[in-house]
Amino acid sequence: MTTSRLEAFSDGVLAIIITIMVLDLKVPVGDSLISLKPYIPKFLSYLFSFIYVGIYWNNHHHLFHTVKKVNGKILWSNLHLLF
Repeated sequence: MTTSRLEAFSDGVLAIIITIMVLDLKVPVGDSLISLKPYIPKFLSYLFSFIYVGIYWNNHHHLFHTVKKVNGKILWSNLHLLF
């Protein structure tokens, strides 16, 4: 198997993770900047989680540019990383 199929699967899993993370953000009540204050911790948590997932995705992408062929060990290792 080539790496493109495994990369596509991993990209899909990470996209679902990012989608689930954003679903936890709520629409603020009010229309002023002060009404956003209670949401700052939640937004910062989302921001840092998004950066973490983005770094993981970027490293995963670069790693698979060095792999020529996918075997069973790589498949299981990838599943464990995604878990």
